[in-house]
Amino acid sequence: MFIGEYEHTLDAKGRIIIPSKFREKLGDEFVMTKGLDSCLFVYPKSEWSILEEKLKTLPLTNKDARAFIRFFFAGASECNLDKQGRVTIPSNLRKHSKLDKEAVVIGVSTRMEIWDKEEWDEYNNDENLSYESISEKMLELGI
Repeated sequence: MFIGEYEHTLDAKGRIIIPSKFREKLGDEFVMTKGLDSCLFVYPKSEWSILEEKLKTLPLTNKDARAFIRFFFAGASECNLDKQGRVTIPSNLRKHSKLDKEAVVIGVSTRMEIWDKEEWDEYNNDENLSYESISEKMLELGI
């Protein structure tokens, strides 16, 4: 399980250090793709396979399903860590997530997310994120 929040900096080559607590869970190879809310989703291969199987069941006749599958898979990249625990973020993914220099890596249960620090701070702004409102919506979902 991925949990926690860590601030890191991208180097000039677009590499970021993955928190040591996350490295073992990611494994030797993992998948990075465009995420929602202008972040990046990072999945261990095992979790990516589960998600892939679920997405295969979506009907190709549904326009929204096709669009989501394209968005998710076209932006995906198979990645590896170097000996220093860094990963190079492909330029298309850096552009999608507005990553330039300062980043935040967070654990979200079965995946990691990589955010531009300014985007993360804005997302967490009290005006944008009302925990009371979110908790009420979670009740509607049965949580």
